Amino acid sequence: MRLDVISLTPEAFAPLQGLGVIGRAFAAGIAELYCHNPRDYALDRYRKVDDEPYGGGAGMVLKPEPIYAAFEAIPITEKRRVLLMSPQGQPLRQDDLKRWASSYDQMVFLCGHYEGFDERIRPLADEEISIGDFVLTGGELPAMVIINGVVRLLKGTVGTAACLEEESHSSLLLEHPHYTRPSTFRGQEVPEVLRSGDHGAIARWRAEQQKERTRERRPDLYARWIEDGEGPVLLKRSQP
Repeated sequence: MRLDVISLTPEAFAPLQGLGVIGRAFAAGIAELYCHNPRDYALDRYRKVDDEPYGGGAGMVLKPEPIYAAFEAIPITEKRRVLLMSPQGQPLRQDDLKRWASSYDQMVFLCGHYEGFDERIRPLADEEISIGDFVLTGGELPAMVIINGVVRLLKGTVGTAACLEEESHSSLLLEHPHYTRPSTFRGQEVPEVLRSGDHGAIARWRAEQQKERTRERRPDLYARWIEDGEGPVLLKRSQP
C-alpha cells in the first residue's frame, strides 16, 4: 500500500519507519510512506502556507494553493482514499481501518495546522476523520494512528493472522483477559479454567469475559453489539 502524507512537519513521521512490526512492514515493502511538505509548493519566496482568516478572528488558516499543489503532485493509483484529519470528522473505528486496509492500495492524509484549513481544501478529501473529541496542534498524530492501524492489518505485517481476529473491537466487544506464567503472582491466580485443557470451556469463559468486560467498561459498544445481533454469532463461535 502506498501512503502519502501532506504535512508541514514531515519529519514527525520518521519514527514510523523503525516502529516494531510497522517498521518491518515498511522495510519489507508491504507499505511505502511518502511525505509532502506544502511549503515546497508555496507561491512566494517566503514559502508562506497560511494567512489571516477573512472576517477576523484568532489564529491563522492554511491557504489552499500550496495544499492543492502538493496534492496534485502525488501520483494517483487506481484505488485511492483521501482522508482529512479533523476534530470535526467522523470518529475513527476499527471497521474503518479494516475497510481501508482491504479496499485501497493508496491512502492520502491531509494534516492540518494552526487554526485549520481553508474551507476550500475540504473537497479534496473522501472522508474527514477524528480520533477523539479533543484538539491537537496538528493532524500528524491522528494520521500516524491511522497509518499504524491500517498497516498492521495488511497481509504479511503480523505473523499470525489469527491475532487480528480475536482482539478488542474486532467484533464490537473488548478482548478477554490474558494470562501467562507464573500461575500465581503476588497472590493473584490464573483462572482455573485456563489451565484445565478443556478448549470448549475456555472458549465459553473467554466469550463471557468479553461480554462482561464490554458491558462494564464500554456500555455504548455493548448496546451496539446487542442491536447488531452479534450475540448469537459470538455464542456460536464459542461452542466446543
